[in-house]
Amino acid sequence: MLAMQNQIELYEEMTSLSARMVEAARRNDWDSLIELERSVSELRLRLAGEDDNGRLGMGERERKAALIQRILADDAEIRRHTEPWMEQVRQFLGGARKKRQVDQTYGAHTA
Repeated sequence: MLAMQNQIELYEEMTSLSARMVEAARRNDWDSLIELERSVSELRLRLAGEDDNGRLGMGERERKAALIQRILADDAEIRRHTEPWMEQVRQFLGGARKKRQVDQTYGAHTA
């Protein structure tokens, strides 16, 4: 099991990474955002199954809750920036798919 202080440190690291993800999303720096998300996922895996609030003191539980709230707020901010971009990608891919279907259906020829 992770040491309780180590758990808090991992949550603090996740919070730091999520703040960097917000900045990457604001800059439309998708490559950095993806790399940072990978790092957060690795931390999340380390915490999975090891998270035991019963072993945390009151101050540690409060700190953990505050860190999780910050991560969730950052996630909402990231989505605010990424969802419009994702919609553009969906429309682009949907348009390309429709064009392919029309070309296949009507036997479009390239000139």
